[in-house]
Amino acid sequence: MSAREDVGPAALILAGSRPGAPDPVALSEGVAHKALAEAGGVSLLERVARALQGAGVTRIAVSADAPEVVALAGRLGLEVIAPAAGPAQSVALGLAALGAPLLVTTADHALLEQVWVRDFLADSPPGSDVAVLLARRELVEAAAPGSRRTWLRFADGQWSGCNLFLLASPRAEAALVLWRRVEAERKRPWRLAARIGFGTLAQYLLGRLGLGEAVARLGRRNGLVAAVVAARDGLAAVDVDRPGDLVQVRAILDRRLATETPPE
Repeated sequence: MSAREDVGPAALILAGSRPGAPDPVALSEGVAHKALAEAGGVSLLERVARALQGAGVTRIAVSADAPEVVALAGRLGLEVIAPAAGPAQSVALGLAALGAPLLVTTADHALLEQVWVRDFLADSPPGSDVAVLLARRELVEAAAPGSRRTWLRFADGQWSGCNLFLLASPRAEAALVLWRRVEAERKRPWRLAARIGFGTLAQYLLGRLGLGEAVARLGRRNGLVAAVVAARDGLAAVDVDRPGDLVQVRAILDRRLATETPPE
C-alpha cells in the first residue's frame, strides 16, 4: 500500500504575490489579488479550496502574503504559509510544513473539480515520487475552444499543464531543487541542457521523445520516480492568467449552472 493510501494527502494552494507590475486580472477586477476575483459568485481561492475539500482533503494551506488573501484564508478555515521568493521555494516550505503526500495547485485554477483531484490521485502510478497532471491539446481545444495555452510539443502530441501536482514522497524535495535550478538558469540554456541530458535533448529536438518518457528520464537523472498523468477532462488545463481567461471561466461556469438539475 502506498503512502498516499495510508494517509490522505494535504494540499497547498499557491497564492503568492509576484513582484513588479500589478497582476492584470486583479487590476481589471479592482481587487488586491487575483485570488480574490470572483467567478460564479465565489472567489477563485474559495472555489479551489471547495474542490479540494470535496475530494476529501482535510488539511489545506495557502501560500500567501497579501493581507486580504491571508484574511480570506482565515475565514475559510485554511492554514497560511508565508511564501518564499519563487514558487519552487514556496512549495518547498509547504512540503516542510505539511509533509508528503502533498497536492499542489494554484489559486487561479478556478474550474478545479473534486472529481479531477480524485482521478489524479487514482491515476498516479504507485511508487511515484512525483506526478504531474497534463492534458492533450485536442482534449483542451474540444473543451475550451479559443483558450490560450502554452503547449509542450512531444512525439506523442502536444500537452498543456494543469496546475496540479502530487509530491508523493519526501524524495520529491529533489524535484523542487531541480525546479529552483531551472528558475535560476532559465537564461543559460546550455546549463539546462546539461541537466536534462544531451542525449535526451537530441531525441526531443528530433521529435522522437514522448512526454512520459521525457519526464521519467528527468526524474531518474535526479534520483526520482516521476510520472505524467493524462487529464480526463480538457478543462483541467484552463486557469486564469489574463482577464480574458476569467471571462471564459465565468462563461463555462454559467453553462454548468444552466445544465445542472435543480434538487427536488
